[in-house]
Amino acid sequence: MTTGHIMMAMSLDGFVARPDHALDWLNKRATQDEDHGFAEFQGRMDAIVMGSGSFRTVLGFGEWPYTIPCIVMSRTMTDEDIPEDLRGKVEVTTLAPKSLLDSLEKRGLKQAYVDGGAIIRSFIQAGLIEDMKISIVPILLGDGIRIFGSNDTDIDLELVSSIAFPSGLVDLEYKVKR
Repeated sequence: MTTGHIMMAMSLDGFVARPDHALDWLNKRATQDEDHGFAEFQGRMDAIVMGSGSFRTVLGFGEWPYTIPCIVMSRTMTDEDIPEDLRGKVEVTTLAPKSLLDSLEKRGLKQAYVDGGAIIRSFIQAGLIEDMKISIVPILLGDGIRIFGSNDTDIDLELVSSIAFPSGLVDLEYKVKR
């Protein structure tokens, strides 16, 4: 079975982006001399799954940062909405989380990086997240897009590691208990 994995930064009050998907707050801390493990994490992933809001945000970065296949989960976008230079690298799907992971498994893709607040919540609620690495950024945004939301049941986590950095960021790594 293809497994889902999370690596996100969030504000201390639990937001991954401002209400307009802006990430400007992430650049307020000097972290360039700190290794938060993103390259290593991305090197283990076979695909990235994100929502349309995250996709549009990443498009605003300029150069496309991913070398692995990207699947955008959207009810409103189509493949025609993908910029020409990203066709073949990015695809759009309307599949539900479980069906999407099943389709990735059939393609031989074993680990999926799950990105974006609503998408992460849907994968967590479906029990499809194996582990998560969350970087807590010492800032209170007060409003925005949450990484976690309400759940039907408790989701127990096992702490794997915690690392505090000079910038004030704290990386927390958890495995989801089954």
